Amino acid sequence: MLCEGCGIPIGLAVESANRHDMKMVEATLSSVALRRPKSKQNLCLDKGYDYDEVRDLAIEFGYTAHIKARGEEAQAIKHEVGFKARRWVVERTHSWMNRFRRILIRWEKKPENYLALLHFVCGWITYRKLISG
Repeated sequence: MLCEGCGIPIGLAVESANRHDMKMVEATLSSVALRRPKSKQNLCLDKGYDYDEVRDLAIEFGYTAHIKARGEEAQAIKHEVGFKARRWVVERTHSWMNRFRRILIRWEKKPENYLALLHFVCGWITYRKLISG
């Protein structure tokens, strides 16, 4: 999970590669260690999370869910002149994470070791983001 707008990682959950993203929403939201403000916060998700269970979980954790409906972006590209698909902050942060060779290809057999490396990478990304302003 990322800080809204800036792409700083604040939550993390690991599962096997063949598990649907929507199944990891609860674990990811539970992993946020920061104390959040009491006001409602936004949770921006793509069309892979367009399920009622995800919306219910977002409400349960105190988020306002913003989920693109299936086909909504494709229709906008067809009908709106100059409309471009939005590159999500998540994709940019994943690109930053992929620069760390050790996690790009998972060599660790134990999930705890891989999770530790992911935490290190997220910490390093956060550090670099904070010192650059």
